[in-house]
Amino acid sequence: MPRTCVICKKGQLVGRNVSHANNKTRKVSLPNLHRTRVVIDGTVKRANVCTRCIRSGKAQKA
Repeated sequence: MPRTCVICKKGQLVGRNVSHANNKTRKVSLPNLHRTRVVIDGTVKRANVCTRCIRSGKAQKA
């Protein structure tokens, strides 16, 4: 199961940590997802939804 929001398609963000000595290491930032019951196309389904979609009302809770 991919770690993406069903509503806004927000996924993981990749980048690098850069130290004071300019050493670079890979880092991954994951979105804040919650598995909630939402209404999708008139039916109630369990889906991974980010907290921003829940808070803004884009994800209609069942």
